[in-house]
Amino acid sequence: MKILLLEDDVELCSSIQKALEQENHIVDCCNDGETAMLYALNTEYAYDIAIVDRMLPIIDGLTIIKAMREKGIRIPVIIITGMSTLDNKIEGLDGGADDYLVKPFHIKELLARVRALTRRPVNLQLSEKMSYEDLTFDKENRMLSSPVKSLQLTAKEAELLSILIQNPETLFNREQLVAKIWGSSAEVEAGNVDNYISFIRKRLKELQSACKITTVYGAGYKLEKSHVK
Repeated sequence: MKILLLEDDVELCSSIQKALEQENHIVDCCNDGETAMLYALNTEYAYDIAIVDRMLPIIDGLTIIKAMREKGIRIPVIIITGMSTLDNKIEGLDGGADDYLVKPFHIKELLARVRALTRRPVNLQLSEKMSYEDLTFDKENRMLSSPVKSLQLTAKEAELLSILIQNPETLFNREQLVAKIWGSSAEVEAGNVDNYISFIRKRLKELQSACKITTVYGAGYKLEKSHVK
């Protein structure tokens, strides 16, 4: 595989590069954010995965990841960083990363995560469209459309909506949604789900959709057609 490695610690970058090359990968390294941005956004390089240090000089890693996603570059991205709080992790994953590894880490663990992300079948990285009533959702590009207009969702909005739109009129409680979006072992408050539900409701209103997210108090949420005329 061809791997983009963005890490400002030259010694760590060299160690990771050697380990990856021992597994027969081709590795391009960058040590500052400005150069890294040029490499990351150049689709001619055709990388299979990117490993990105969040705290790069000049331009930080999260800004680079967001720029990649905005340009439509959908390769897997692993953040490596010393920023270890829960909010840091959520921000990184919401910003477009697929995995988040806190320093210090064992290089063998990084290699295992690279293998796990690149085992995904290619067809899972292709555009996946879903429909319900007057809504069409392009999951890969996070575009939600109605006959009126189209909007791009954030990463977590997209994950939440994909669950609801694939299971219309099905009730999901907060705990189920947290487990599906953040993972069953994540330390995420269930109230975060309420916030994302509110965000998606605003999106549906902006799209003038005939669909709505209904709250069943004490039970959860479901996507259904609005009966209001």
